[in-house]
Amino acid sequence: MWGFHQDWACEADTAAELMRQRLVGASDENVLAARRDLQSLCELPTKTLEVLWEAGTEYLPTFNFLGGGAQWTRTVLDLCDASLSERTDVRPLAGADIEEGSDRLDAILAEIQEARRLDTDVQAALAECARRCTPELAFRLLLRAMVAGDLELTPEQYARLEAIGEALEYGEFVVDNARYLSEQ
Repeated sequence: MWGFHQDWACEADTAAELMRQRLVGASDENVLAARRDLQSLCELPTKTLEVLWEAGTEYLPTFNFLGGGAQWTRTVLDLCDASLSERTDVRPLAGADIEEGSDRLDAILAEIQEARRLDTDVQAALAECARRCTPELAFRLLLRAMVAGDLELTPEQYARLEAIGEALEYGEFVVDNARYLSEQ
Protein backbone atom coordinates (compact mmCIF):
# COMPACT_ATOMS: atom_id res chain seq x y z
CA MET A 1 0.00 0.00 0.00
CA TRP A 2 2.80 2.46 0.80
CA GLY A 3 4.08 2.27 -2.78
CA PHE A 4 7.06 4.61 -2.91
CA HIS A 5 8.66 3.29 -6.09
CA GLN A 6 11.42 5.16 -7.88
CA ASP A 7 8.99 7.20 -10.01
CA TRP A 8 6.42 7.94 -7.31
CA ALA A 9 6.67 11.69 -7.98
CA CYS A 10 5.07 11.08 -11.40
CA GLU A 11 1.89 9.98 -9.60
CA ALA A 12 1.57 12.82 -7.07
CA ASP A 13 3.08 16.18 -6.24
CA THR A 14 3.74 15.28 -2.60
CA ALA A 15 4.30 12.14 -0.56
CA ALA A 16 1.13 12.92 1.41
CA GLU A 17 -0.90 13.18 -1.79
CA LEU A 18 0.42 9.78 -2.93
CA MET A 19 -0.62 8.28 0.41
CA ARG A 20 -4.08 9.85 0.12
CA GLN A 21 -4.48 8.33 -3.35
CA ARG A 22 -3.44 4.89 -2.10
CA LEU A 23 -5.87 5.05 0.80
CA VAL A 24 -8.79 5.92 -1.50
CA GLY A 25 -8.39 2.60 -3.31
CA ALA A 26 -7.63 0.52 -0.20
CA SER A 27 -10.14 -1.73 1.52
CA ASP A 28 -11.64 -0.77 4.86
CA GLU A 29 -9.62 -3.55 6.51
CA ASN A 30 -6.36 -2.28 5.06
CA VAL A 31 -6.99 1.31 6.13
CA LEU A 32 -8.04 0.20 9.63
CA ALA A 33 -4.94 -1.99 9.93
CA ALA A 34 -2.68 0.81 8.73
CA ARG A 35 -4.33 3.19 11.18
CA ARG A 36 -3.84 0.74 14.04
CA ASP A 37 -0.15 0.33 13.15
CA LEU A 38 0.42 4.06 12.79
CA GLN A 39 -1.32 4.80 16.07
CA SER A 40 0.94 2.29 17.78
CA LEU A 41 4.05 3.69 16.07
CA CYS A 42 3.22 7.18 17.36
CA GLU A 43 4.50 5.94 20.74
CA LEU A 44 8.05 5.83 19.35
CA PRO A 45 10.60 8.67 19.21
CA THR A 46 10.94 10.46 15.88
CA LYS A 47 14.46 9.09 15.21
CA THR A 48 13.26 5.50 15.73
CA LEU A 49 10.36 6.15 13.37
CA GLU A 50 12.70 7.51 10.73
CA VAL A 51 14.91 4.42 10.96
CA LEU A 52 11.88 2.13 10.59
CA TRP A 53 10.40 4.07 7.65
CA GLU A 54 13.76 4.19 5.86
CA ALA A 55 14.48 0.50 6.47
CA GLY A 56 11.23 -0.63 4.92
CA THR A 57 10.42 1.96 2.28
CA GLU A 58 12.53 2.37 -0.80
CA TYR A 59 12.50 5.80 -2.47
CA LEU A 60 10.77 7.61 0.41
CA PRO A 61 11.57 11.34 0.32
CA THR A 62 14.01 12.55 2.97
CA PHE A 63 12.61 13.36 6.37
CA ASN A 64 13.73 16.97 6.01
CA PHE A 65 11.10 17.12 3.27
CA LEU A 66 8.51 15.19 5.31
CA GLY A 67 8.92 17.11 8.58
CA GLY A 68 10.54 14.31 10.57
CA GLY A 69 9.50 10.78 11.47
CA ALA A 70 6.88 11.70 14.06
CA GLN A 71 5.30 14.32 11.79
CA TRP A 72 5.23 11.97 8.78
CA THR A 73 3.69 9.15 10.85
CA ARG A 74 1.07 11.56 12.19
CA THR A 75 0.36 12.83 8.65
CA VAL A 76 -0.31 9.32 7.36
CA LEU A 77 -2.43 8.55 10.45
CA ASP A 78 -4.50 11.68 9.77
CA LEU A 79 -4.92 10.60 6.15
CA CYS A 80 -6.22 7.22 7.36
CA ASP A 81 -8.70 8.98 9.62
CA ALA A 82 -9.85 11.20 6.76
CA SER A 83 -10.27 8.20 4.48
CA LEU A 84 -12.27 6.29 7.09
CA SER A 85 -14.50 9.30 7.78
CA GLU A 86 -15.64 9.21 4.13
CA ARG A 87 -16.73 5.56 4.33
CA THR A 88 -19.94 4.01 5.60
CA ASP A 89 -20.46 0.78 7.52
CA VAL A 90 -16.80 0.24 8.39
CA ARG A 91 -16.55 -2.89 10.53
CA PRO A 92 -13.88 -3.03 13.23
CA LEU A 93 -10.94 -5.37 12.85
CA ALA A 94 -11.37 -8.81 14.37
CA GLY A 95 -9.71 -12.21 14.63
CA ALA A 96 -6.17 -12.48 13.30
CA ASP A 97 -6.30 -8.79 12.34
CA ILE A 98 -6.07 -7.79 16.00
CA GLU A 99 -3.27 -10.23 16.93
CA GLU A 100 -0.55 -8.42 18.87
CA GLY A 101 1.88 -11.32 19.07
CA SER A 102 2.67 -10.84 22.76
CA ASP A 103 3.25 -14.56 23.19
CA ARG A 104 5.82 -14.44 20.36
CA LEU A 105 7.89 -11.51 21.71
CA ASP A 106 10.96 -13.60 22.58
CA ALA A 107 10.96 -15.40 19.22
CA ILE A 108 10.56 -12.12 17.32
CA LEU A 109 13.33 -10.43 19.30
CA ALA A 110 15.56 -13.43 18.57
CA GLU A 111 14.90 -13.09 14.83
CA ILE A 112 15.63 -9.35 14.97
CA GLN A 113 18.93 -10.12 16.67
CA GLU A 114 19.65 -12.93 14.17
CA ALA A 115 19.24 -10.51 11.24
CA ARG A 116 22.85 -9.38 11.61
CA ARG A 117 23.06 -7.98 8.10
CA LEU A 118 20.59 -5.28 9.11
CA ASP A 119 22.21 -2.11 10.43
CA THR A 120 22.43 -2.07 14.21
CA ASP A 121 20.22 1.03 14.35
CA VAL A 122 17.53 -0.86 12.40
CA GLN A 123 17.81 -3.83 14.75
CA ALA A 124 17.53 -1.50 17.76
CA ALA A 125 14.51 0.30 16.26
CA LEU A 126 12.78 -3.02 15.52
CA ALA A 127 13.44 -4.27 19.06
CA GLU A 128 12.07 -1.02 20.49
CA CYS A 129 8.99 -1.39 18.29
CA ALA A 130 8.51 -4.98 19.49
CA ARG A 131 8.63 -3.87 23.11
CA ARG A 132 6.76 -0.52 22.93
CA CYS A 133 4.29 -1.13 20.10
CA THR A 134 3.49 -4.78 19.36
CA PRO A 135 5.71 -7.75 18.54
CA GLU A 136 3.48 -8.52 15.56
CA LEU A 137 4.04 -5.07 14.04
CA ALA A 138 7.79 -5.35 14.63
CA PHE A 139 7.77 -8.74 12.90
CA ARG A 140 6.08 -7.34 9.78
CA LEU A 141 8.52 -4.43 9.77
CA LEU A 142 11.40 -6.90 10.13
CA LEU A 143 10.16 -8.83 7.09
CA ARG A 144 9.83 -5.60 5.13
CA ALA A 145 13.34 -4.47 6.10
CA MET A 146 14.75 -7.86 5.10
CA VAL A 147 13.11 -7.64 1.67
CA ALA A 148 14.05 -3.98 1.15
CA GLY A 149 17.63 -4.75 2.19
CA ASP A 150 17.70 -7.91 0.05
CA LEU A 151 19.14 -9.85 3.02
CA GLU A 152 20.14 -13.42 2.41
CA LEU A 153 18.41 -15.86 4.77
CA THR A 154 19.40 -19.40 5.61
CA PRO A 155 16.70 -22.01 5.09
CA GLU A 156 16.60 -22.40 8.89
CA GLN A 157 16.00 -18.67 9.39
CA TYR A 158 13.23 -18.68 6.82
CA ALA A 159 11.61 -21.73 8.46
CA ARG A 160 11.60 -19.90 11.82
CA LEU A 161 10.07 -16.80 10.20
CA GLU A 162 7.44 -18.98 8.56
CA ALA A 163 6.61 -20.63 11.91
CA ILE A 164 6.16 -17.23 13.56
CA GLY A 165 3.93 -16.12 10.67
CA GLU A 166 1.79 -19.25 11.05
CA ALA A 167 1.48 -18.65 14.80
CA LEU A 168 0.34 -15.09 14.06
CA GLU A 169 -2.22 -16.49 11.60
CA TYR A 170 -0.76 -14.67 8.61
CA GLY A 171 -2.09 -15.40 5.17
CA GLU A 172 0.12 -17.14 2.68
CA PHE A 173 1.83 -14.07 1.20
CA VAL A 174 3.10 -12.17 4.25
CA VAL A 175 6.16 -14.27 5.09
CA ASP A 176 6.26 -15.79 1.62
CA ASN A 177 7.36 -12.40 0.22
CA ALA A 178 10.73 -13.11 1.85
CA ARG A 179 11.05 -16.72 0.60
CA TYR A 180 13.33 -15.73 -2.28
CA LEU A 181 15.87 -14.45 0.27
CA SER A 182 16.50 -18.04 1.36
CA GLU A 183 16.80 -19.27 -2.22
CA GLN A 184 19.52 -16.87 -3.40
